[in-house]
Amino acid sequence: MDTLPTYSLKILASVGALSLGTFVLKTLLVLLQTFVLGGKSLAKYASNNKEAWAVVTGATDGIGKEFAFQLAAAKYNIILVSRTQGRLDDTASEIGKRYGRSTRTIAVDFEFASDHDFNRIAQSINDLDIAILVNNVGRSHEMPVAFAETALNEQKAIIAINVNATLRVTSLVLNKMLARKRGLVLTLSSFAGVIPSPLLATYSGSKAFLQTWSDALQSELKGSGVDVECVSTYFVSLNPENKVSNMSRIRRASMLIPMPEDYVSAVLRKIGVPCGALWTGRPSTSTPFWSHSLLDFVIHCIGWKGAFIRYTLSG
Repeated sequence: MDTLPTYSLKILASVGALSLGTFVLKTLLVLLQTFVLGGKSLAKYASNNKEAWAVVTGATDGIGKEFAFQLAAAKYNIILVSRTQGRLDDTASEIGKRYGRSTRTIAVDFEFASDHDFNRIAQSINDLDIAILVNNVGRSHEMPVAFAETALNEQKAIIAINVNATLRVTSLVLNKMLARKRGLVLTLSSFAGVIPSPLLATYSGSKAFLQTWSDALQSELKGSGVDVECVSTYFVSLNPENKVSNMSRIRRASMLIPMPEDYVSAVLRKIGVPCGALWTGRPSTSTPFWSHSLLDFVIHCIGWKGAFIRYTLSG
């Protein structure tokens, strides 16, 4: 009579041990990836660094500008894409003086971009070896607001910039990468794409789209030599002068809110390493900055997405 209960207890104990072992192993891997392991070398995407180019959208502010600087420091020439020609010229001049790299600038307002604008981008990169694309350009809401009260123009702008521009620019460079059998498509996403964000519904949905699209694209390109990575970002500040970040509206850096140079450095050191996103099974996603990695890990270990949605709404 005791055989069945004893057998059942052994099964439960085995399942418990397996679950605990899996948890411990994943936890150790997250910590190892976050604090010890490095990612792929940026040099692998260029056959000749003197001729290799990186395209950076939203390249004259915050994270985008820092990507341009750090990729230039890594011996890449830079194509700067942003809205204002004057600021593009200033950034290009600074890259030339600081890093001695070549630059090209393309002024495009992605909110209102036409086929003509995307053709201009295509023509500008046609003769170049494009090794890296940083899809950084993005827009959030002017302020948290219920979807029913969100202006239609704001909704259209978010989708045009976050979704349409990312797809169109990626399509322009991808065939060039595939022909050379090497390249990196790096797309900046957000925690709002993983955990639905009330009062930021359109923005949150656009970032969720980028997560899913990146996962699908990575699967399509497996074995092609072209890597796809979707970088999940919490908040990033703008600069030491306490100016406000165009995306986060946050003035001061903190443990959870790094400066752009620290954040971008973490991204470029951890290419191909999921860090905190390891727990979630998102194949193309990485949360490379250490505090973002741990936060991502904790959120998904707890698994109470509804609680975090309620927290976001009440905050």
